[in-house]
Amino acid sequence: MSGSRASHPEPEDAEYAEDTRVAEDAGGSEGSEGAEGAEGGEPGGELLGRVFLGRVVEPGDEVGGRWVREFGVGEVVRRLTCGGAALPGVSGTRWAGLVARAGRADPRRDLALARAAGARFVCPGDTEWPGQLDDLGDARPLGLWVRGRPSLRMWALRSVALVGARACTEYGTHTAATLASALAERGWVVVSGGAYGIDGAAHRGALAARGATVAVLACGVDQPYPRGHAALIGRIAEQGLVVGELPPGDHPTPSRFILRNRVIAALTRGTVVVEAARRSGSLATARAAQRLGRFTMGVPGPVTSSLSAGVHELLRGEATLVTDATEVVELVGDMGELAPVHRGPVLPRDLLEPAARSVLAALPGSRAAPAGEIALGARTTPDEAIARLYELRALGYVERHGDGWKLTRQAVMSVRAGHRPC
Repeated sequence: MSGSRASHPEPEDAEYAEDTRVAEDAGGSEGSEGAEGAEGGEPGGELLGRVFLGRVVEPGDEVGGRWVREFGVGEVVRRLTCGGAALPGVSGTRWAGLVARAGRADPRRDLALARAAGARFVCPGDTEWPGQLDDLGDARPLGLWVRGRPSLRMWALRSVALVGARACTEYGTHTAATLASALAERGWVVVSGGAYGIDGAAHRGALAARGATVAVLACGVDQPYPRGHAALIGRIAEQGLVVGELPPGDHPTPSRFILRNRVIAALTRGTVVVEAARRSGSLATARAAQRLGRFTMGVPGPVTSSLSAGVHELLRGEATLVTDATEVVELVGDMGELAPVHRGPVLPRDLLEPAARSVLAALPGSRAAPAGEIALGARTTPDEAIARLYELRALGYVERHGDGWKLTRQAVMSVRAGHRPC
């Protein structure tokens, strides 16, 4: 990938000298130096090397990740910049392409651009690095660019991903915003991708509740995408965090969106899909969460909606059906954070003793009936039926008509309220 360059490129000899110096700066082993060096706040070699590799290796490249793990950042940078032998696992053509990209990388300039945008670079091993990202193995990010004041590691400890379709329905927008708001009110961080549709609704719902939200972008954190969400992403950076793997100025591509989703899945305790067609990119986030052993949840929608077909497919598999924030928290939260049992409305007749309810149910709906007939219907004795009928009369459910008993209007309305026709 090619980053943005100065308008007047340096001469070839000067560029080679700079690349050699970067290779020497990055000579430390993994985690040997922090983000800041000992003198004057100068970035350390590990940080410079990872920023450099971020310009050369695409996000999620497991071959590049294996190189870093087996050879160390410094050696990988040296091979790419100083004409060393090709590293294993790539063809000669691909190696030549990586070397060409390495010749254009300028980590110090990337750090300066990020600093101007209010962003920082967080490496594996830093105190702010979320350890759960290590579950990605060799596909783990080389580092993350972060805009915003809070600690990414601390926020990720209690976070939920909320994703879905870009071209969502009003139902999806309402559901995502309501879920995000309720999760934020319960102290959970809402993580999404900053896109149109469900992502935007999730971010806005969390912000409306004055809660915490994180946008994980598929481009440089200084280049909000989509452009129509520039104000929203700016607000997230002020109130929450904006995160991305790609260096400043870099643009999104279809493959980068898919690869970005693995970060959303790994960063959070679970992923909720609100609306998704069968080919929705949000399903990639859910499947990544399943591979990582995270909770995967789906909010059902109308069976006639194609935007719910992908969610329903997930629910037929290993995903869990959820309808509100309490059910999400029951899965991803701590032991004892149980969702309340959902019940229908309690009607006055529900409070009757079982014997009285049986007698009430045995009365015909449109005529008076003698006590003997009612006793047969209630499977009790006539004396017991009469005793219960007098109790029911005192409560206003029945009235006496000569030798028979009949339901009052109040009782008929109660029965209809409890058994609504389909």
